[in-house]
Amino acid sequence: MKIDEALSPSEVLASVAAALPESARANVIVVGSLAAGHYFFAGDGARAIRTKDVDCLFSPWARAVAAAEDVTEQLLDAHWTLRENRAFGAPGSATDPVEALPRVRLLPPGADTSPWFLELLSAPPNFEPGDPSRKKLRRLQTSVGDFSIASFDFLALAEWQPIRTSHEIHIARPEMMALANLLHHPRVDDTLIASTTQKRSNKDLGRVLALAYLTVLRDRRDGADELATWPVNMWAALQDKFGATARGLAAAAGSGLEDLLSRSVDFDQALMIANLGLLASMDVDREAFRATAERVRAEVLEELVELAS
Repeated sequence: MKIDEALSPSEVLASVAAALPESARANVIVVGSLAAGHYFFAGDGARAIRTKDVDCLFSPWARAVAAAEDVTEQLLDAHWTLRENRAFGAPGSATDPVEALPRVRLLPPGADTSPWFLELLSAPPNFEPGDPSRKKLRRLQTSVGDFSIASFDFLALAEWQPIRTSHEIHIARPEMMALANLLHHPRVDDTLIASTTQKRSNKDLGRVLALAYLTVLRDRRDGADELATWPVNMWAALQDKFGATARGLAAAAGSGLEDLLSRSVDFDQALMIANLGLLASMDVDREAFRATAERVRAEVLEELVELAS
């Protein structure tokens, strides 16, 4: 996707919803940039986002593989095509290990140059605190070959009270996506986004601040205080999804952001990525981004720790 290709989140979400089989829509939660863009920008023609992947989370975990296989087959029958990319690889066979299989990434019909593609994810199984792997893969078997579908432990938060849209599918709540990113990155690390020099942790931690920035803007516009509900909802979701481990997760949720704030170069990269993505139509400056970080620290994370104590 070229940098200047901005997308209307409402139009893309409508396209995704229309393509999904009606029976599958109740089990799909859209996460990531599209979910956030629709939440904040629906009905605002002046706002747009830049994203390549539209992430659809199949929930619950027990039915995710069967639902994803069914949707893949139906979309292929409807002339969606596999996104061809040397880095992704071709569909595999039953003898290939699941780790070697590509994800399902599909382009809309007749859209070889589409700026976005659909990627399928799974809700995670029950959380196991002693399991060091936060990413888990399962096999999808289709008529064109085998794929993998990934789940990430903290994406369980996306299942907490998702928001139903007028398109009959759900989107994850902004504060749940923010908390999932915070927990997934307890520190800045050197893992890069494929084919870039951008750190994955910088992108995801910067997304936390972008979500908070947009929430504050809307609070000012509407005379509301939605940001104040973030720690309350976060604590409720942690207890619901992670039980006895919720208190420890709440206490640790701010460590990655603290690390980002201590690294000037990484903070600047996080801002740059946010301005190329969710904040594409705004061009937020460093001072405003830093001020947002301080508000998240004081009004969200410190309050979350207080609620959990």
